[in-house]
Amino acid sequence: MSVSTQQVAGLGGVVVATALPYFEQASAPAGLAVDLDRYAEHCKWLVDNGCHGVGPNGSLGEYSSLTDDERRAVARTAIEAVDGSGKVVVGVHGAGSHQARHWAELAAEDGADGLLCLPPTMYRANRAEVLAHFETVASVGLPVMVYNNPIDTKVDLTPDLLAEIACIDNVVAVKEFSGDVRRVLEIRETAPGLDVISGADDVVLESLLMGATGWFAGFPNVFPAESVRLFELATAGRLEEARALYEPLVAAFRWDSRTEFVQAIKLGMEHVGRFGGACRPPRGPLTPAQREQVEADMARAVAALGKGVL
Repeated sequence: MSVSTQQVAGLGGVVVATALPYFEQASAPAGLAVDLDRYAEHCKWLVDNGCHGVGPNGSLGEYSSLTDDERRAVARTAIEAVDGSGKVVVGVHGAGSHQARHWAELAAEDGADGLLCLPPTMYRANRAEVLAHFETVASVGLPVMVYNNPIDTKVDLTPDLLAEIACIDNVVAVKEFSGDVRRVLEIRETAPGLDVISGADDVVLESLLMGATGWFAGFPNVFPAESVRLFELATAGRLEEARALYEPLVAAFRWDSRTEFVQAIKLGMEHVGRFGGACRPPRGPLTPAQREQVEADMARAVAALGKGVL
């Protein structure tokens, strides 16, 4: 375990939105059963490579394609696998506050360190409804990272709205996925008590340089040690070294902000000798052109790392 794992407070640092492996089983949903043993090994591997924690049951973890039993088992597996050597921030996204609270209560019961929570996922909630949603989840008592993903939820947690959300007890951070790096400073100004966590891999360096204190990340499933190194360089202000590491990786990182991000990251894992595997519906396979581009972007990243940019 990296020493730095113990040096990042709160829900910050490099917390990996973990990809979920399956194995073929005819009786399982879509013929794919969750491979909990392989998932546990992956969580351990990420923390052993210096990541500060893992985030089960996010979008990258295909939470919306899981049964209720599978979803809880995935969270429990991550908590047991990490076993206190890093933080576990469990996704508790739900269509309504009662569903999200349910998952938050189970996460608390199972020993999670924090929660990641979207606004209502299947309804374009108004301002009052968004606030009520997060108040309900935060009442469980665990630290909450609210998740701004206006692309998928059609609800934008703007800096002025975050200023109100930040007043809710136990809300401690925001995962910012709008892609607008101008917001990092604006959020820090309007909600100074709220940690800003970069949610998009392809603007992570820019966000960290503007004061983000964490990276809730996708491609560290592929490059964990290198991602932690990038985080450390950026937060130490070592811009020249950080840019040298970031620039050859960012083409691959851009897939984190595309519709096919889960498939792309799983293919990236395969490229470096990890298990990625298939996705459950509604996610299908990459097109041949997409696959070719992911492989080209990964080849560039791997070649650069092999040339010693670290």
